[in-house]
Amino acid sequence: MKFLGTLCVLCGLVSSALAIDREAFTFTKYDVEIRLEPEQQRLGARGKVTLRNDSTLPLKVAVLQISSSLDWRSIKVDGKAVQFVSQPYASDIDHTGVLSEAIVTLPAEIKPKESVELEIGYEGTIVQDGTRLTQIGIPEDIAKHSSWDQISPTFTAVRGAGYVAWYPIATESADFSEGNSMFQVADRWRAREAESLFRANIAVSSTNGEMPGSLICTPGAQGGSEAMGRAQKVSAECSWTQLGTITPTFVMAKYTDQSKPPFILFTLPGHETGASTYSRALEPTSKFVSEWFGTPSSTIAIVDLADSNAATFESGTLLLTSMAREDAKLAEINLVHELVHAAFSSPRPWINEGLAHFAEALYREQKQDGREAALDFLNLHRTTFVEAEKDVAVAPQKNPGQPLTTTFDESYYRSKAAYVWWMLRDMIGEDALKQAIHNRSTGDKDAKYVEHLVAAAAKRELGWFFDDWVYQDRGLPDFRVLAAHPWKGTRETQLVTVTIENLGGAGAEVPFTIRFGSGEITRRIEVRAKSTATSRVEVPGTAAEVVVNDGSVPESDLTNNIFKITEP
Repeated sequence: MKFLGTLCVLCGLVSSALAIDREAFTFTKYDVEIRLEPEQQRLGARGKVTLRNDSTLPLKVAVLQISSSLDWRSIKVDGKAVQFVSQPYASDIDHTGVLSEAIVTLPAEIKPKESVELEIGYEGTIVQDGTRLTQIGIPEDIAKHSSWDQISPTFTAVRGAGYVAWYPIATESADFSEGNSMFQVADRWRAREAESLFRANIAVSSTNGEMPGSLICTPGAQGGSEAMGRAQKVSAECSWTQLGTITPTFVMAKYTDQSKPPFILFTLPGHETGASTYSRALEPTSKFVSEWFGTPSSTIAIVDLADSNAATFESGTLLLTSMAREDAKLAEINLVHELVHAAFSSPRPWINEGLAHFAEALYREQKQDGREAALDFLNLHRTTFVEAEKDVAVAPQKNPGQPLTTTFDESYYRSKAAYVWWMLRDMIGEDALKQAIHNRSTGDKDAKYVEHLVAAAAKRELGWFFDDWVYQDRGLPDFRVLAAHPWKGTRETQLVTVTIENLGGAGAEVPFTIRFGSGEITRRIEVRAKSTATSRVEVPGTAAEVVVNDGSVPESDLTNNIFKITEP
């Protein structure tokens, strides 16, 4: 009878799994001890997590998920084991495409906004696995360059949720084959955990008398090494008072330390030339960043990846990239991005990441290949959010959009935000934007804080711009030249009256260019959403065409930007 009763309980848990709200609980605190065994590619974890009920109902069932290559060993509340059922749960938020899910029956109901602390234990292997990519048709040799996470005797690098669930999470299923499902699930997770406290003490020991290697995690890690007879132990404490957009990550290998504090640089054998490229780029990039954003005040870490074709990964002030590439321009851009984070830190993702990506474009323009190269870089970012913004324009009730002030969607807080900063620079000038950035303080407690800084420096009212681009998501502008009328001016000149129409839902100040003979003249014009604006320009020749937007303003349709002028 006892066995039958237990079986009934377990069957009840499994049958109700589909009805569980997997995102009802928020993980507000992690405190875990991680032990690595590289020779066996194993990870073992023990520790505590705190869950807060963010639903509107009392709950007695919670969900904990880890990578399918890991197994749950124990779950306790107040030192007593609790019932749980472990099952596979398909989700591409882990590199295996499947999670190991524990459906936990809590000792008592947890009321809304109340919390419960769970003691947890799990272990298993983490090997390189590109399953979630190959199952949607990506060739294996390409997938491995994106899914390089692994624990191995020679090289270990493991990213967190969104790549490998090496710490517990709780999300609905994410599927790469279903549109933006994967990114929407990951974005919701990131938003819910943004204020969570995370601490993981990671350690690895060897018994052969050799030091295991350098162990690094993101950012501000504290750790060390110690000898215990023939055993050698290396550890690092990875902790953040708020996760924000950080993805907890750890890396371990026999690195050569080429650091120049506060610049940490770890390179692998054979990649010394690439590492030197980063060292040489540090002085000019630091000077550039200091002029715009202030002197970097925190540590940045550039860490080598074993795969020379591995996709670069950034989290906080840690950058993982292959130094085998030996690309001087790429090294400069990577350093600019990380140094901006070290000089200017904001809890608001659109400011923190948007400024770093803006700085990349700015450096391309001013120190590398000019404005066209910078606009080409921004255009790559434009493609990441333009489709989502089209949905906003077509059906705003169904797709209300994502204001920059609240979004945790990377395509918005990285890519769209970079455009916002670029447009502000073009609108108010470099000196005013530099002044606004340097005038920042710790008093950023209001969503309109940046607007006030920028408006004060520019001595210009910019509420309409921030409302369209930052506080609301009104889609994108769609510019076209509605009319262009040339009039005979003085000898050998024309006066050209140009009317620009904005068919889109967001206003902007946009450049337009009048081309004539072998020359051209560019002016700027402010065109609000669903409106027109007119400007008159004197042209030293016969105007042939007008082109609106040089790519510096993201818009939904770039096919209607050229207007041919015919002789009257």
